[in-house]
Amino acid sequence: MYFMQTTVIVRQHPQTDHQPMVHLQGSVERVTFHSEESGFFVIRVTCKGQRELVTMTGSTPSITPGEFVEASGIWFNDHKHGVQFKVKHIKTITPTTLEGIEKYLGSGMVKGVGPHFAKRLVNAFGEQVFDIIEEKPERLLELEGIGKKRREKITSAWSEQKAIREIMVFLQSHGVGTARAVRIYKTYGDASVAKVSENPYRLALDIHGIGFKTADDLAQQLGIDRVSLMRAQAGVRHVLQEVSGNGHCAQPFDELVRDSVQLLEIPEDTIKEAIQCEVSEERLTPEMIADVPCLFLAPLHRAEQGVAKHVKRLLKGDTHWAGIDLEKAIPWVEQKNSIELSASQKLAVEQAIGQKFCIVTGGPGVGKTTTVNSILKIIQAKKAQVTLCAPTGRAAKRLSESTGQEATTIHRLLDFDPSSFDFKRNAENPLETDLLVVDESSMVDIVLMNQLLRAVPSNSAVLLVGDVDQLPSVGPGSVLNDLIESGSVPVARLTEIFRQAATSQIITGAHAINKGQPPKQTRKGDETDFYYLTGEEPEELFTKLMAVVTRRLPQKFGFDPVKDIQVLAPMNRGGLGARSLNVALQEALNADAHPKVTRYGWTYAPGDKVIQTVNNYDKEVFNGDIGRVISIDIEESELIIDFGDNKASREVLYQVNELDEVALAYATTIHKSQGSEYPCVVIPMAMQHYTLLERNLLYTGVTRGKQLVVLIGQPKAVRMAARTVKSTKRLTNLQNRLV
Repeated sequence: MYFMQTTVIVRQHPQTDHQPMVHLQGSVERVTFHSEESGFFVIRVTCKGQRELVTMTGSTPSITPGEFVEASGIWFNDHKHGVQFKVKHIKTITPTTLEGIEKYLGSGMVKGVGPHFAKRLVNAFGEQVFDIIEEKPERLLELEGIGKKRREKITSAWSEQKAIREIMVFLQSHGVGTARAVRIYKTYGDASVAKVSENPYRLALDIHGIGFKTADDLAQQLGIDRVSLMRAQAGVRHVLQEVSGNGHCAQPFDELVRDSVQLLEIPEDTIKEAIQCEVSEERLTPEMIADVPCLFLAPLHRAEQGVAKHVKRLLKGDTHWAGIDLEKAIPWVEQKNSIELSASQKLAVEQAIGQKFCIVTGGPGVGKTTTVNSILKIIQAKKAQVTLCAPTGRAAKRLSESTGQEATTIHRLLDFDPSSFDFKRNAENPLETDLLVVDESSMVDIVLMNQLLRAVPSNSAVLLVGDVDQLPSVGPGSVLNDLIESGSVPVARLTEIFRQAATSQIITGAHAINKGQPPKQTRKGDETDFYYLTGEEPEELFTKLMAVVTRRLPQKFGFDPVKDIQVLAPMNRGGLGARSLNVALQEALNADAHPKVTRYGWTYAPGDKVIQTVNNYDKEVFNGDIGRVISIDIEESELIIDFGDNKASREVLYQVNELDEVALAYATTIHKSQGSEYPCVVIPMAMQHYTLLERNLLYTGVTRGKQLVVLIGQPKAVRMAARTVKSTKRLTNLQNRLV
């Protein structure tokens, strides 16, 4: 019979109470909580000699209902949760009782077998069920409802599970959780153990969700020398990746050495040797920036060079519509669209039509949409072919609505091919267009801008539209700002706020914030579209936020608290961070939905609002896309998320083990909201967010609200945000390349 047992030694808890070590055995009834990342668990176990279920806490990469556990530990009285058994050593054994086998199979660990089929399999085959699945799978066809397709699904899921379990025996005492073991197996297959043993640092390069710290812990457990060149090279790369995660394209050599020495506790000479090796292996590229020696991750260096080269290429030559008489064209378009352009709008139209590469920038309410529509009308009268795109699905949808023309995301426009992990549209297969318009271009990072511009043919024109005062791109670089600051590209700045826009407190408030003026507190009874409520303590802000989202806004304005209201927090961590607020809002707005599935620290149920956190090109779902869970199939370990809008649904199938790509989205960060607009936004702001409190963060959050903005903040924190312009400019070299 198939049998697997695993032993884990849990890191020692400080034993302040000198309790004697106790040994318990029993069957896991329920897994109350299990973190795939840290391995921490809370389980309920039926133990011999104990009248009630025992609550055990500890750490193990894998724990499944129905398994038999042998645990050693101490009794501990938790002031909040009562008496618990704190586990120090735990051994899990595949169950042998019929009840245990049924629980084990029905837990969702084997795809295609949920609680319903688990019961039928155990009823039919009893204790032999594991042997049948593994050695005589054709016998599964004896059961009604199991056809060839389901049999294949069950047997392949079983063999994969077995392989994963074997890898886990190797990995779990080194702190790598189940989910990571699954990803390692899917990446390396049967060679997993060999590849990980040879160089555990490759995990950080090859596998989404495994960082340097996890790989480094594993390497230490495997006995790799702490001062080895392999570790130094991986550490240097990690430091640069962290720096690029903060938006920089490069780091000064001296800082890289200092940070690497601090992180790795390795002698400076070894770090310098590691940097040299990484340069020789063409993973890092050295370059002087303002007379300071710096290092780039090679792909970021190539991307910067590419953007500079393509901008220079596209500035040359004539447009398809060269020779248009603007003195006639501007009055013509004003009459056609029944509008009167402001002085800065006319200048913008002239520049965009007269130049092959141009930027139009400005804040909310200054008429960017009217300007773009005027430009399009004039050049389309000359039969020019126009292509419209934006970085996110929501931004593309808005662009399409405001122009009345088709707009797409940059990724879809460039036609990403998951098999080659590259775009099909490139220099060899360019876009067919006379003008490419890119909206929300402040969001486009250096790598994506390079991919986009290389696909634009030399006889085409480019118009970048965006608000340079918003947060820069989540990815590395500050492309729009660098292009403007270089002086190499024509820039039209729209400055006048239009009369109808000036009646909106959202728009006038955003412009005031941009000048460093914090918003004024809303008085009781004021009718406005921008409410600013204050509170002195974080607990007070939390209580107000929950009341506003769940009761006051739905009752007064008719907003749907899930569909229409978006909570935007400055950061993920803390009591007023996106993570805590998600748990509270889920409990308040969707607590009774079933069935539920828990993975990677989140619990999901139908109706939950979720956000995609990484680009998934196979599913065509991208970082920042927001959807709703439509259904969960426990039997198949699958769920469906709808990423559509009010007009059309777009349902996407996820396996349960793919849920590390999503998170709850009742609340999300302001960074994640870039390029999106919501009917109503609610922004908490407290001193606990102080590391991120700056003007462009508050400005970006406020300008996400279409109809209503509610800012709930500590006055000191809001003042700090409005007045702070961080001097830490992103380190890039694009300006110099353009000059």
